Formats: sequence, C-alpha cells, structure tokens
Amino acid sequence: MIRRVLIANRGEIALRIIQACREMNIETIAVFSDADARAPHVLAADRAVAIGPAPAIQSYLSIPTLISAARAERADAVHPGYGFLSESAAFARACEQAGVVFVGPPSEVISRMGSKIEARQLMQSAGVPIVPGHVPHDQSDSGVRRALEEIGFPALVKASAGGGGKGMRVVEGIAEATGAVQAARREAVASFGDGTLYVERLLDRPRHVEVQVFADAFGHTTHLFERECSAQRRHQKVLEESPSPALTPALRQRMTQAAVAAARAAEYRNAGTIEFLVEGRGDGANFYFLEMNTRLQVEHAVTEAVVGVDLVRAQLLVASGEPLPWEEGSLAQRGHAIEARVYAEDPSREFLPQAGRLLLYREPRMPGVRVDAGVAEGHEVTVHYDPMLAKVIAVGETRDAAISRLAAALRAYPVLGIRTNIPYLLAVLDHSRFRSGDIDTSFLDREAGDLVHSVPEPPAFLREALRQLGDEADEPRTTTHEANTDPWLTLRDWRA
Repeated sequence: MIRRVLIANRGEIALRIIQACREMNIETIAVFSDADARAPHVLAADRAVAIGPAPAIQSYLSIPTLISAARAERADAVHPGYGFLSESAAFARACEQAGVVFVGPPSEVISRMGSKIEARQLMQSAGVPIVPGHVPHDQSDSGVRRALEEIGFPALVKASAGGGGKGMRVVEGIAEATGAVQAARREAVASFGDGTLYVERLLDRPRHVEVQVFADAFGHTTHLFERECSAQRRHQKVLEESPSPALTPALRQRMTQAAVAAARAAEYRNAGTIEFLVEGRGDGANFYFLEMNTRLQVEHAVTEAVVGVDLVRAQLLVASGEPLPWEEGSLAQRGHAIEARVYAEDPSREFLPQAGRLLLYREPRMPGVRVDAGVAEGHEVTVHYDPMLAKVIAVGETRDAAISRLAAALRAYPVLGIRTNIPYLLAVLDHSRFRSGDIDTSFLDREAGDLVHSVPEPPAFLREALRQLGDEADEPRTTTHEANTDPWLTLRDWRA
C-alpha cells in the first residue's frame, strides 16, 4: 500500500488529494514554486519541498526537479492531479524508471491516447463511433487543404496533440482553408511542439457529454455514468452536471458501453474519461468519440456527488495494486449535481485574468453545497497559473433544485480584491435555455453579448468595503507580537 505521496500540482486539486490521503493515513508531500511558498496546499501537507521559480516551466513542469524531489523525500508515489504534467507520458515514464508509482495509467497508454490521430484509429478498430474525418498523409498546407475539400464544409482542422481548443480552427469554405491550416499549425507547435493536423466534419450544434471510466490491474473496467459539459466558453468548460439532461436511458446505455469498450481497447488503468460529441436528440441521437483524458477531471466532484464514491481514494487504491473498490452493478445515479468553476477574471473586459490579493473571501456554507478551493483570504492570486479559484458543487433531488441551490451558493460567495466570474455564472444559470437544458457547445459563445451585458457592476457598498479594506491594509500597525505583524491577521471583521 502507498504510504507517502508527492503531489506534483498546486491549488484546489492538491488540497483535494491531501484530503483523501489524510483519510487513508497516507503521508503527503507538497511541492511549491517561489510564488506559492505560503499557499494553502503547502500549509496543509505533511511536508513541503521548494521546486523553483514562479514560472511553471521552471517548477511545476520540470520533470527532473519533481523526480529529484520524490527521490529525496522517499515518496512511494507521485499524484499528478490534472493540468501541468498529468497527461505527460514522459513524466509517467520518468516515475516508472525512478521506481516511483505514478497515480494514473501506464506511460504507454498516455502516449497512445495522447495522439488524437492514434486514438481515433484505435477507437475505430474497437467499434467506437468516431467523427467522420480524415488524417492526411501529406501534412503540407496543401495536403491538409485537399483533405478539407474531401470532407466538405463546414469542417474542423485540429491538432493531433491538441486540447482545450488549441490548434483547432473552424473552416467555413475553401477561401479560408489555407489561413486556418497555417494558424492551427502555428498554435499547435507553440502549445504542444507538434504540428501534425487532421480534419473532421463539423457537427451541427453538438453536445459535449463525457463518461467517467475506471479500470484496475485485474481486468475490471467499469463506468461511473456521464457528465454534461456543453456549457463551454471558447472550448473551456464553465458548468458541468450529472445526469445529462439530454440522455435517455437507452442512449445512456449505448454511450457507457462504448466508453467501457474504449477503455478496454486502450488497455487502460486507473481513472479516465471518454469524451463524446452528441448530435441529435432522444434515443436516435448519434454520438462520436472526441478524445480520452488520461487523468482525473476537474469536474470529478460531480460524479462523486451523484454516484457516492471517492474517485481520488479509488485512484490511490488501484495505484497500490488493489482491485476496484466497487462493481459496476452496485453503482447508480442519485439526484442531480452541478458544478461551477469560479475564476479570477473580469467578464466585462473579455474575461481578462485578474491578479491581486483576496482582501475578503468567504465560501458559502449550506446543506448540499461543496466547495473545492485552492485559495484563502489574504492569498495572493498571481498571473503565473490558471485563474481558477474554486469549484462550487451543488446537489439536489432534481436538476432544478440543484441549479437553484448552486445559484444561492454563488450569491453567498463574497470575494473582494479582484474581479471574479461569479456574476457571469449567475447570469448563465438564470438563462431560460440553460434552465430548460436546451444547450450545445456553442451556446455560451452565441449568447456571449447578452450574458456579459447582464452582469451587473459591484454594488456601491461592496466597492466602499473594498476601499476601506484596502486603506486598512495600508495602515501601519504597532504590535509587540511578531505573529501579528501581518495585516491579514489583524483586520477587523466585516460582513456583507
């Protein structure tokens, strides 16, 4: 059994892993850059190791540094979380070579599924539906352009190593094909170091529905139902929920069976996600394999809420050589769960990421609400990392109840010092089409103007409170106790 885990990540996912390890009596080792020396995940872990300067490439993305830290601290295992190196076959391989357990799939599986082209071919051979498309042998601009003409317009040109919308362009007609191919290739090379491209038919307003899968080393592969992830802004998920309001029982059965078949074809192990695009409605809808995420998902808490499992605990058990802690027939969806990602960004300024100190930060505390956060009051939000502050997960007996509870939680979530997307999230939750469940992956982008314009300015009393807190933070304080010299420990209480 794993006894000591180095967590190669930061923020809320590092805290989530620490929580699971504490319950399992596993010692935790946090890593931190210079910018994160006093971050909550560092203070929560049993031990902590400095790994370099603030830029991620010199710290959280440095494989030699992380392996050296794991060896120096005699870690049994490394948990990569999500983001950073979580889907790096090179990192998983380095852990294997160092004799350290990588909490995730084997490196060869990550490599196999990390190539969208190879993954498409594998899924096709396993009988899993894929989006009609073509992988041109001629990877020149003219070769990819010819492949687009063969598929027909509108179409998508996509990077083989892509993700998060990077290296992807919509091509409406032949006139814009060359420019789109060149732009996609430039972005793919800059983001992933790989300019290989392929083309797909552009589906008509599809939904994005993913299936959580899990496998152990004993041949057991199972699913834990689906998550609806169609509420996306520029290909980045904003809200996730389960069950999907679009799936009938028959369609759910078909999709979960296909997801299990995909995981088996990949010879998968540990937690993973099969992402599908769904076109059409009802039992006759078509679904197509999009990609496999070979890691824990940001939105894993949604599945935990409706299925009643701990996915991080299961990850650690499987990585320790234990069998899955459940059988497929024993799992069921109960109620409804929905998650909102709270970001440090300004919706009124093109969602510009925000940086600064959290002068006031109060998480909602109410029945049926869970907050996974990576920050605390007084914490400095920097420009170096992803601007997500927290995830708010609400559960209810029905979808309407869960949405209403999430909205109530967000309204009870004051944050001062930086702008957040909370008002924008509330506008989305209040939108009639979102309430009805009639959305697709382009919904938020189509409604962007109305949604952003409906975001109100902060109330005057909040602006005044911010000014007062800022003034108070700047005032010099006299104290004889060294521990009280930090103004964030001596500010007077304030409530909205």
